[in-house]
Amino acid sequence: MSGMRLGIAHHLGWAVAITASADHKVVDRRRIELVEPGVPTAPIHHEGGPHLLHRRSEPLDDTALAALVAAVRVSAVRATSAALDEIATAFPEPIVSMSLRAWPADFPEDITVQRRVPYESRADSVMYRQVLAELARGRGWDVHLYNANDVEAEAVRILGERAVEVLHGPRSTLGAPWSKDHRTALAATIVITSKRPLPDCGQLGGAKNSRAMPSGSRKLTPEP
Repeated sequence: MSGMRLGIAHHLGWAVAITASADHKVVDRRRIELVEPGVPTAPIHHEGGPHLLHRRSEPLDDTALAALVAAVRVSAVRATSAALDEIATAFPEPIVSMSLRAWPADFPEDITVQRRVPYESRADSVMYRQVLAELARGRGWDVHLYNANDVEAEAVRILGERAVEVLHGPRSTLGAPWSKDHRTALAATIVITSKRPLPDCGQLGGAKNSRAMPSGSRKLTPEP
């Protein structure tokens, strides 16, 4: 597959984005913002979750929390769209795919459920990935999901003798930073050679339009 491949290693409100060529050369690395300044980066975990450690006051009720999540999602669409536009216009060759960390296809949509353990620690992260996937599909890019636990090992298997050069070489050629996030995002662009892209995610909007997402393990564990 020709064209540029975009790999994403996301966190709450931001992500490392690696753009690589079809032969796995890194042509761009950057941090992108996934939500606008001043907007809560983890509305469910921080404002609606059960843990006093993360809340500044009493938790919002379901209606207020749903309204906050909707507002954060709108902000995420704006910020993420702007970041993707900057990347897409930076190169003469088009981007053809985006690789994201997988999430469970049956992740609950209802706020009442999302705010409960074990979902509340993952709901905000899933929202960012859904927004990224929807915006990518809206640009005509294929969307691929990866398992963060083994994506680098899978890339090593595919690359064979080139693995060290491809995955660790950018530290020397590009300089710092070149962290695990950068390797993960790059590896994610490599493993798509052995995977089919996801079906169309549907119209940009609520989470339910992105439910048809295969994932690796469905065990719900905390993540960044």
